Amino acid sequence: MQSAAFTLSPSLSLPLRNYSLNASRPSLPLRLFAKHAEGVNSNGASSTSFIRRSWTVSPSSSFKFRPLPPSPPRAAENAVPDSAPAENSLFKTLELGSLFGLWYLFNIYFNIYNKQVLKAFHYPVTVTVVQFAVGTVLVAIMWGLNLYKRPKISGAMLGAILPLAAVHTLGNLFTNMSLGKVAVSFTHTIKAMEPFFSVVLSAMFLGEFPTPWVVGSLVPIVGGVALASVTEASFNWAGFWSAMASNVTNQSRNVLSKKAMVKNEDSMDNITLFSIITVMSFFLLAPVAVFMEGVKFTPAYLQSAGVNVKQLYVRSLLAALCFHAYQQVSYMILQRVSPVTHSVGNCVKRVVVIVSSVIFFQTPVSPVNAFGTAIALAGVFLYSRVKRIKSKPKTA
Repeated sequence: MQSAAFTLSPSLSLPLRNYSLNASRPSLPLRLFAKHAEGVNSNGASSTSFIRRSWTVSPSSSFKFRPLPPSPPRAAENAVPDSAPAENSLFKTLELGSLFGLWYLFNIYFNIYNKQVLKAFHYPVTVTVVQFAVGTVLVAIMWGLNLYKRPKISGAMLGAILPLAAVHTLGNLFTNMSLGKVAVSFTHTIKAMEPFFSVVLSAMFLGEFPTPWVVGSLVPIVGGVALASVTEASFNWAGFWSAMASNVTNQSRNVLSKKAMVKNEDSMDNITLFSIITVMSFFLLAPVAVFMEGVKFTPAYLQSAGVNVKQLYVRSLLAALCFHAYQQVSYMILQRVSPVTHSVGNCVKRVVVIVSSVIFFQTPVSPVNAFGTAIALAGVFLYSRVKRIKSKPKTA
């Protein structure tokens, strides 16, 4: 029976840090020493067996260290296609571009149909209620068919959402009042003042004071709106102040949403919050509409007023559907991009709506009026860019 043990002799000295695989350097030779002992096997005969082998390195041998050949690449690593990330990125880009296109398209059609309805039916409170009613039906279908997760709503949650629903209701009502009095392009030019009221209300109620860059961006907004208002052919004080009131209420909604966040066990996304606000707005405004304007949306009244009933109903339905569609798509975009990108997209949307409404309704626009509108919209774009610039903290 033979056994062997291989060990490195203590006399071996390998300076690893200076070791190189260069073949020009002298190699370290190897000498083998074997110790053997005699023993007696089972038949009584003498036999020699190796009980220990020692490896030592001496300068007289010619053994060379050679690096191991590189292992071949694994097949699994080569199986991943390089084009997969690029295709995924391209798909996301196309998807986001489609959402932006739908956002603009729904907004354009909403403003066109809504303006046509308000020109034929001069009851903005009733028109607003009809839009909230259609939205409530859509929300009920969405929750009833489990197309979207139905939230668990408590009394505390409703109490927290109620102020948001109230200002949301007023904001849409004032917008419809303005659209019924002045041109669509002028209403949206005035609504470009939203950043101004956002800065003022945030400083008053949240203690968030603007940076000098933000204040500077407000100058062209205010100046452009003032210039467009002076030269507007369809200028009307009721339409002007209604649009201004819409700016105040819409930005108050944003301030309230920051000041009173809804805290619950299940996280509430923007689409769910918008759905709840829509239902609450309908129940808030419906009795007000009956009290202020009466029941005016019946076929009998519309026929007596000389209004094309079928055309008015179809346009009202389309306006309401487009209204809720562009709101839903807006929140879907916000879930995919940063708030700054969404703000820039909103600025571009306003430009698209103004231009499309001027073309569709053949609104007369003077060069000075167009220049004022352009300045205001450029200020909104500048505001969306400089808003992310934070002031440096003061050092003691």
